[in-house]
Amino acid sequence: MNELLKDKIILITGGTGSFGKNFVKFLLQNTVVKKVIVFSRDEFKQFHMQSEIKDDDDRLRFFLGDVRELSRLQRAFRGVDIVIHAAALKQVPTLEYNPLESVKTNIIGSQNVIEAAIDQGVKKVLLISSDKAAQPANLYGSTKLCAEKLFINGNAYTGGASVFGCVRYGNVIGSRGSIVETLLRNKELKKVYITDQRMTRFWITLDQSFRLVFFSLMNMEGGEIFIPKIPSMKVVDLFDAIIPKAEREFTSIRPGEKLHETLVTSEESRHAVELDKYFVILPENRDLFNAEDISKFLQSGKQLSPDFCYCSNTNKEWLTKDQLIEITKNIQI
Repeated sequence: MNELLKDKIILITGGTGSFGKNFVKFLLQNTVVKKVIVFSRDEFKQFHMQSEIKDDDDRLRFFLGDVRELSRLQRAFRGVDIVIHAAALKQVPTLEYNPLESVKTNIIGSQNVIEAAIDQGVKKVLLISSDKAAQPANLYGSTKLCAEKLFINGNAYTGGASVFGCVRYGNVIGSRGSIVETLLRNKELKKVYITDQRMTRFWITLDQSFRLVFFSLMNMEGGEIFIPKIPSMKVVDLFDAIIPKAEREFTSIRPGEKLHETLVTSEESRHAVELDKYFVILPENRDLFNAEDISKFLQSGKQLSPDFCYCSNTNKEWLTKDQLIEITKNIQI
């Protein structure tokens, strides 16, 4: 990791979000990165983040801007070696009623990141995607699927000078605005509302997401989607673990909500491999990529069966209530 980041400048779009803020802290505390740039559109969040981190060295920079504006990205990416593209509109119910805003940020904004990175000679660019991009049932997932496709095929325009890849994972335990954070803040609730008692989700810790990002940056050749092997949990079990005494009322699934989530679809499994801790979905259109580079995954990994599906309800690994409680002890609210 340190060899990868030594004397490098790394920029995180959406850097004041849950992933970005914690990732910046990790970089400053644990790596020899030359400079970390936070690119986001909210100066109030930047102010609070700067006050919270209180970093004594001069490696941290803040750059105000919006991924919707290509010219601003062009300026921000000058001299940058690695870009982590985490900026996105993410609230599923909100985006169902504001569809065009999601398209402007999540799709057009991602294309702007690609173009600015190519023009400024950024070496590696990694998209933070979502399990909702696999077989999307809502607008958020659909925009993330489009962003993935843009990033994968962005490699066709670079001649290898810039490399684009994606990571795709599930719900982050304790991220800002998540159900876990909401319940931890409201442990005295007398009654909670659950959409469906059968509902399952994938769960990942921030630390696991960091390891996934570093693994992807170290191994990406261009066009891959990296997916971690992470546990599933029933949503009702999550409520039982955090607020066991609250009365439960079951309502119905909200617009755009899925009963179960998918990280690798059966269609994607035909061109995916399994590694020890990860799955790697390889680019389907091999003509656009260096077959020799991609072959390293075929040699080190196991080809998935054509009908394989990595879904939250059929997952082999499950998160227990005790494990969740232990994880939440380290979450700062």
